[in-house]
Amino acid sequence: MGVITDNVGLYADGLLGTLKICGLAAVAALLLGIVLAAFRVSPVAPLRATGTAYITLVRNCPLTIVLFFFAFGLPEVGINGAYFSFGVAGLAVYTAAFVCEAVRSGIGAVDAGQVEAARAIGLTFGQSLRLIVLPQAVRAVIPPLGNVVIAMIKNSAILGAFGVGGELYSVANTLNSARGEPALPVYTGVVIGYLIIIIPAGLLLRILEKRMTVTR
Repeated sequence: MGVITDNVGLYADGLLGTLKICGLAAVAALLLGIVLAAFRVSPVAPLRATGTAYITLVRNCPLTIVLFFFAFGLPEVGINGAYFSFGVAGLAVYTAAFVCEAVRSGIGAVDAGQVEAARAIGLTFGQSLRLIVLPQAVRAVIPPLGNVVIAMIKNSAILGAFGVGGELYSVANTLNSARGEPALPVYTGVVIGYLIIIIPAGLLLRILEKRMTVTR
């Protein structure tokens, strides 16, 4: 455990880096996922087809391939940027597919009569979705969305292999490869770092779920 205690500052920096990556990716994935879910339930056929194609392609593609495409494919077509930006974008694009399905399941849980009532008073599809359906779908969305977020936090470890830097995986790389520290305590510290993020996130989601259940 000496390796961990001697490098607490480095682990803390990696923890903050991971939180930054996950926070940015989570916001982007949530926004994109909601848009895709709207596409999936849209009465406009081309939008439904676009949403379905996105979900089918991204969900059946390993995250590593998605990250490779962003990190090494985009520069070949003239789109350049930092590995950090590419990493966050790739993680967000991948996670958005799962957010979309979670949100779509919540939309499906809303009583069809609510949608019919919205149409009866003259609301457009967009208005009924934004004002009537999505607010009610939140209760059903929280449990699956929580699982998606936790999975995304764990998936963020893969970004370290693409030279993103500043997160927990990079800390392990630095200590194990560059400084020659033994692997077991080094990666034990990384596991502890992820647990520090994931366990409170899981507890927070459980509290939110209970509160939403009570308010039904």
